[in-house]
Amino acid sequence: MPPVSPLVLASASPRRRALLEQLGIPLRIDPAHLDENVREGEPADQYVLRLARQKAEAVHARHPDDTVLAADTSVVLGGRILGKPATAEEALEMLRALSGRTHQVMTAVAIAGAGERCVTTPVTFADVREAALRWYVSTGEPMDKAGGYAVQGIGGFLVERIDGSYSAVVGLPLVETLALLRDAGYILPWEER
Repeated sequence: MPPVSPLVLASASPRRRALLEQLGIPLRIDPAHLDENVREGEPADQYVLRLARQKAEAVHARHPDDTVLAADTSVVLGGRILGKPATAEEALEMLRALSGRTHQVMTAVAIAGAGERCVTTPVTFADVREAALRWYVSTGEPMDKAGGYAVQGIGGFLVERIDGSYSAVVGLPLVETLALLRDAGYILPWEER
């Protein structure tokens, strides 16, 4: 059986990389570096779809003969997109806003020239005390995470309930990603060639 072709992952996310590698999918990492600002009036689901598509297309221009996958994740509370906090105080403000409430994690995945999907997963935070939020921020984990937390890391203690795809909350909805790969003609490690 010939080896599976590497998939080009247009992301520097170690979480996305780990999710794909645990499935035996060989990867080449080539992150896209784009302006990730939200356009005025742009709905959150359209925002993550646009970014995933643009990342996939930008990296596909460098790898035109390969399958290129990209994703983007946003945390949305009351229609407001919570990006990655720039400071510890901003992270603390986000976590205070999320405490005791349900928000949506929207993750879009795109394969250059072959399709895209957006998965929305409601996530409910426990009502977390200020001291615990401050301690969590002091760990440094919130600083490069949408919404200021990582469900797969220390931040898991904040989450009371996930109503949907855990992997989408981590950063890559696996069921939808595998369906897109199959639709694009990518042969997965366990499929006949």
